[in-house]
Amino acid sequence: MAATMPVKLSDILRAHQRIAGSIHKTPVFTSSTADRITGRKLFFKAENLQKTGSFKARGALNSILSLKENKPSFSGVVTHSSGNHGQAVAWAAGVAGVPSAVVVPEYAPAVKKAAIEGYGAELVTCGSQPADRETVCQKVIAEKGYEFVSPYDHYDVIAGQGTIAVELLEQVPELDAIFVPISGGGMSSGIAIAAKAIKPEIKVFLVEPKGKMMEECLKAGERLWPNPPQYLDTIADGIRLQQAGKNTFPILCHLAEKEVFTQTNEEMKEGMKFVFQRMKLVIEAASGAAVAAAFSQRLRDMNDNLKNISVILCGGNTDIEKLPWY
Repeated sequence: MAATMPVKLSDILRAHQRIAGSIHKTPVFTSSTADRITGRKLFFKAENLQKTGSFKARGALNSILSLKENKPSFSGVVTHSSGNHGQAVAWAAGVAGVPSAVVVPEYAPAVKKAAIEGYGAELVTCGSQPADRETVCQKVIAEKGYEFVSPYDHYDVIAGQGTIAVELLEQVPELDAIFVPISGGGMSSGIAIAAKAIKPEIKVFLVEPKGKMMEECLKAGERLWPNPPQYLDTIADGIRLQQAGKNTFPILCHLAEKEVFTQTNEEMKEGMKFVFQRMKLVIEAASGAAVAAAFSQRLRDMNDNLKNISVILCGGNTDIEKLPWY
């Protein structure tokens, strides 16, 4: 398996070493109520408590520190993001001591835009379509000579996100499965590479909003999505992108389970509410999707031996002035 992977466990372990002094080793929480409801033992990996409020800090920092090692004279970094990756790049650039610019669509939550600026990045607004981000990013690159830090489709980003699984399997070695929300696939592919290398029998399940078509694509072994990329109508702004990446998709085809858990807005809200009320943790809708999947009838109906399941709480950057159930 390792020989076929463009990112190997060794790359993820190097990334872990590279970023360890600057990120949090996030805790794993349990809930007796969740265990009773699901009939399984659930372990919630709290990346909502990571630096900048999401797992994105890992991949962003690994990318930028790797750039510093391999191209020390670069003038700065630029990225595009609906919020979490932008905050992570702004923060990571500050840690690395380099300038940054973040291209943000106009619909991005105000709380995330304010945080990006708070971390010291230049905020550049673009239109609402995926292509708008690329156009404005290229303009910044042409004007400033900055290096692009991909939100998900780069091997340094994938390696950084894979450090979640390295930590998680140290904390809970008895895991049978991991539930991971997916947008472009940087986190899910990194987790899949590390988890399957450390524990080959473990299962990695993807969790998506309605309309993503991930299960159809995985079963076909093809990227069946329309071109240009589309955004989905979902409350989970962190996982609105319909397409998985060109680099991440082959990894997921090889390592992720073909059964994908698709969650509605209402199910995501219920997942969020459970964690807010029962576990006293602030999470965003993408995290709520993973919780909902672990509580779902589809998982109950599966004839499996999955007793110990981890749910990745991928982020907590929720605008508390606009909670989705109000």
